[in-house]
Amino acid sequence: MRPHRRDEPHRAATPLELFFDLCFVVAVAQAATSLHHFLAEGRLAHAVTGYVMVFFAIWWSWMNFTWFASAYDTDDDVFRITTLVLILGALILAAGVPRAFADNDFTVITYGYVVMRLAAVAHWSRAAVGDPAHRAAARRYAIGVTLVQIGWLLRLLLPLEWGLASFVLLALADVLVPAVAERPGMTPWHPAHITERYGLFTLIVLGEAVAAVSLAIQDGLDAGEHDLWWLAASGAVIVFALWWLYFDRHNEAPDRLPYSLVWGYGHYLIFAAIAGVGAGLGVAVDYERHLAHISERTVGYAVAVPIAVFLLTIWVLHVRRQQHGTVVVAFPVVALLALLTPLGPAPVYVLAALLVALVAITVLFRRHDVGRTAAVADPA
Repeated sequence: MRPHRRDEPHRAATPLELFFDLCFVVAVAQAATSLHHFLAEGRLAHAVTGYVMVFFAIWWSWMNFTWFASAYDTDDDVFRITTLVLILGALILAAGVPRAFADNDFTVITYGYVVMRLAAVAHWSRAAVGDPAHRAAARRYAIGVTLVQIGWLLRLLLPLEWGLASFVLLALADVLVPAVAERPGMTPWHPAHITERYGLFTLIVLGEAVAAVSLAIQDGLDAGEHDLWWLAASGAVIVFALWWLYFDRHNEAPDRLPYSLVWGYGHYLIFAAIAGVGAGLGVAVDYERHLAHISERTVGYAVAVPIAVFLLTIWVLHVRRQQHGTVVVAFPVVALLALLTPLGPAPVYVLAALLVALVAITVLFRRHDVGRTAAVADPA
């Protein structure tokens, strides 16, 4: 298992990586659907807590394979088979999501997660043999991941009331493994390839949000309720705006360890927020159909909170480092205004209008910057 070069030209996602992402959509859809239903039932704390925990398992397994494959995707038979085992673990995890939300039973999810992570141990063990230059880092990954998986299995034996505290402890242990493992020398992941992979997964989660809204609208139309078109249009505008704001600039992954961890880990909030927006819009449809057992204000927060999280995370990871002036100020201001929309009428429609305004600001100031750059380059 020889590593790729960090400066390898034309490093693109492989069919196996795309298939890997596609299979993870099943788990994302299960998590978003469960969040939607429990929010609509008014079980807010239970819904949010379960979603944060389930989405961590999905995101962390996806992220670890993505960075590993960026450095060591040899596409040989052993690599393919090991990756397919990892995908099998994702499907097991997805099958356990409804039970985790309904009964707080994370047994099936834990089994699926451990299958995925032990497949990652096999990957790292092969890398330790095939890449002497990064053997210390690969061994640290293999040992660290194995020890944490033992902890996840032992967690199943703990009393139910220890569930949240033990989750936080083990999640912290999991996210510390790369920080410790990469210290002897960074593994040769490819920044441009990582950027593409994160962009592709963002598209997949956006697609899941669109699908969630579409299915909710379809259920309403099948029930003879034809007054949902304006809500559907507002939901589409919100999702389109999220796409525009994420892909508005060239946001390549950094090639330095400290900030690469912040950039990679920060996308947990982006992915979870996008899927959360889809769930919130589904709750808004349920409210219009008189199926949700919550207030209009709570419906507004179900959409506004993930939008605000998305905007603030984009601002921290991308905008604040690349932009200046009005655009830098606009993102946190719109995030704050988004959190205030549930206090007034028609929050979903107002949120759509706010996001359109933010997109307009980014477009106008980009053109202004381009024009100013051209004028400097050609003063005549």
